[in-house]
Amino acid sequence: MARTLSPMKQPRTRHSQAYKDEALALAERIGVSQAAEQLGLHASQLYGWRTQKQQTQCGSEREQSLADENARLKRLLAEQAEELAIGKKGRRVLCQEPQVKYAYMRTHAPQFSITARCRVLRVARSGFYAWCSRPPSVRQWHKAERDRRVALAYHARQGRSGAPRLCYDLRDAGLLCNRKTVAASLKRQGLRAKAARKFKAMTNSRHALPVAQNLLKQDFTAAAQNQKGVGDITYLHTEQGWLYLAVVLDLYSRRVIGWAMGERMTADLVCDALRMALWRRKPPQGVIVHSDRGSQYCSMAYQALIRAHHLRCSMSAKGNCYDNACAESFFHSLKVECIHGERFISRAQMRETVFEYIETDYNRQRCHSTLGHISPEAYEARLSA
Repeated sequence: MARTLSPMKQPRTRHSQAYKDEALALAERIGVSQAAEQLGLHASQLYGWRTQKQQTQCGSEREQSLADENARLKRLLAEQAEELAIGKKGRRVLCQEPQVKYAYMRTHAPQFSITARCRVLRVARSGFYAWCSRPPSVRQWHKAERDRRVALAYHARQGRSGAPRLCYDLRDAGLLCNRKTVAASLKRQGLRAKAARKFKAMTNSRHALPVAQNLLKQDFTAAAQNQKGVGDITYLHTEQGWLYLAVVLDLYSRRVIGWAMGERMTADLVCDALRMALWRRKPPQGVIVHSDRGSQYCSMAYQALIRAHHLRCSMSAKGNCYDNACAESFFHSLKVECIHGERFISRAQMRETVFEYIETDYNRQRCHSTLGHISPEAYEARLSA
């Protein structure tokens, strides 16, 4: 029987260099304090990592000039992106009467600047302010307030949640409403959760390498941490080329405990993801690690890593994606809520997006129906409480 860590023991968390680099990139985008809060770190850690990184790099004047030019272009792109976002979200009200445009502008007040909204919708700021000063009826006020809070909850989830999940967010925020009310509000505002696309298999099981038995047998339950884990690999499209992502999930909380990204789908990729999981959790001997029977997982390098840490390798039946349903479900959530419908110019942009989704949204904020509509981090906190 697999041993588990004592609830009272708090092991020192170590982070890989890939984690540090992505954490610093997140801090550059949203600020050190906010990034530290989202990642569960101390701001001093991020400052220390940034100092170490600066000491290893020798910037030239040319590099500084390029950085300044890059910052200027980013600001310009941000302004253009804001105008495009307003036009995209408000295309249904562009030909409507001014009152409809004013209502849309007030609904999206926290998201876009008033100057940009007036310029895109072609209305005067004075007219918008005059409309806002008129006292609405009680019914209109309640309806507008509900729409505002629904829109805030929707954008807080970056358009990844529909009416069922938003109901839980709104109830936690103190607004009691049912699914139909939230769905009507979303439809009225032209907001729609991101939809799925057709599944496409990519596992290469046509090889002569040894295959492990299926020890999991579609039993995705675990009584505690570090008992069962699942891994898988997928591909993400960018205009620069494919980016491959390998992950390892703990079946107890569905938390992503290991991940790796690379330009090639090799055995090193899945080995790096497993190493991160081992580094973070330091699991006991005999932990089941399940995957499909792709050539990367059957490789000598991956199997040697399994044996070196006394893990038990398990593999799905040939062509049966249901044997690894939890990993497939994670990739489905990632692509539907974060990737589909977006344009990624470079692999670096995709890396930043995937890192932020895994470490700040999926592990720490996203509600899972399997876990009682709480996040994996909150679910694991119950074990140590």
